Amino acid sequence: MDKFQAENQQRWNELAEVHYTSASSDYGVDDFLNGPERKRDLHKTELEELGSVKGLDILHLQCHFGMDTLLLARMGAKSVTGLDFSPVAIRQARELADRAGIAAAFIEGNVYDAPDLIHGTYDLVYVSWGTICWLPDIDAWARVVAHFVKPGGRFYFLDQHPVTLSFDDYAPAPHAPVYDYFHKPEPIAFNQADSYADEKAVLKTKRSYEWTHPVGEVVTALIDAGLKIEYLHEFDTVAWKALAFMEPCEGGLYRLPEGMPRLPLSYSISARKPL
Repeated sequence: MDKFQAENQQRWNELAEVHYTSASSDYGVDDFLNGPERKRDLHKTELEELGSVKGLDILHLQCHFGMDTLLLARMGAKSVTGLDFSPVAIRQARELADRAGIAAAFIEGNVYDAPDLIHGTYDLVYVSWGTICWLPDIDAWARVVAHFVKPGGRFYFLDQHPVTLSFDDYAPAPHAPVYDYFHKPEPIAFNQADSYADEKAVLKTKRSYEWTHPVGEVVTALIDAGLKIEYLHEFDTVAWKALAFMEPCEGGLYRLPEGMPRLPLSYSISARKPL
């Protein structure tokens, strides 16, 4: 693990602790544990696009502390496996599964090492929200994804649109882009003590590193890895307050204020491995 990944891991260990334990965390662990009667779901976009997952073996890469992994199990998946590089997050994921009484496997490891850590292939490989910006090599990531999709199986991806990553998260009003849209080998360094899911949190690890991956490069990487693209969708909503001036909307999502031009804030990809 290089210094960028090591520092990101340290920050994500802190984020996992905050997101799992804080009463003000947007993740809503208590609501999740109180069961379906107190509804805690995936966001509107993936609920509409995933369709039924009943009877599927699912691999959730970059799963954080596994809440969405376990939600997929509640939706009827036959089996769920999650992987994340944060040991704190994986410990919490296993604890959450035990507390919820849900059978699940959680593996600690870097996503690039996943083929050495997890055996077999899956009906659905799932990656969503805030994942690939932490990865320097999108081609290697796509090869990992394709490795785990069984012939005829599906890959589903949903994340923040790289257009959004061109803007300053903290600017209080609309503004011109400040970061390149196109990928560069060197990461963008950030120095921030807050959490995207808990406005009250103050982290000790402020430094983090991100990489931008244009939509075209992501799609091409998946095709080169042997997957067939079923669709690419773009949305004017995103799952968190990615820019300071965004406003909440339906389905637990955020969008730009009324009167602003509609921009792509997130996008999804569905792909299959040929039989």
